Amino acid sequence: MASRFDIRRQTGFPTVALFCFFLLYLPLSVVVIFAFNAGTSIAVWEGFSFRWFVQAWSNQQVVDASIRSVQIASVAAVIATVAATMAALATTRTRPYRGLTFKYAFINQPLMVPEIVTAVALLIFFSRIKIATGYSGLGYLMIAHAAFCIPFAYLPIRARLESMDTALETAAADLYATPWQVFRRVTLPLLWPGIIAGLMLAFVISLDDVVITEFVKSAGQDTLPTYMLGQLRRVVTPEINAISTAFLVLSVAIVTVFFLISRKKT
Repeated sequence: MASRFDIRRQTGFPTVALFCFFLLYLPLSVVVIFAFNAGTSIAVWEGFSFRWFVQAWSNQQVVDASIRSVQIASVAAVIATVAATMAALATTRTRPYRGLTFKYAFINQPLMVPEIVTAVALLIFFSRIKIATGYSGLGYLMIAHAAFCIPFAYLPIRARLESMDTALETAAADLYATPWQVFRRVTLPLLWPGIIAGLMLAFVISLDDVVITEFVKSAGQDTLPTYMLGQLRRVVTPEINAISTAFLVLSVAIVTVFFLISRKKT
């Protein structure tokens, strides 16, 4: 009997994988290390210090940009997750029909189109609305981020729905449960891990978005990533490293918490 093919057992695969991880995480480790540099250089180590973390925490622009980023990401993630859940239900809890593949492609289009193309389209669309309404608040950024994050939330939710056994839903319907009761008491509890994963992914994607934010935002609406980009154009200090390190820790913490919650609910 022929042995089963396993890519992990191929010669050199572990070495190549470790090398790729090394290239991926080495720049991150350098950023984290120099966040604790006592001097002003981002290339010469001058001693250990929390100086730049304290300075970033005391910087009102950083605080305002951080709060604004969390606000936008939270609202955008919720909107994207709700829309993605409805789209996933509509494309999985139905019989195959002509045009279903097109709907899959249409929902996932932002993943395939270059982000700058989406950003330019949103800029043109919202600029007309701004002129017509005179409103230039954060609502545009929230809607733009939500639109971009929908496919990121859709993928884990759809994957969860496709892996669920529909026997329980069918049994509930046979016991005269209404479609809403089936969804609320059977589908939704089983779907929660996928919804949580989609929400988490959408939040992280929105939190670190730069391109769409740069095109859609108005004056005084810098998020933390766009603030950091602006600082990099001027003078680079370890304060940027400190902000990046805090950003990295927050992202890892969010992913870890939601992973643990999702695993418990699986």
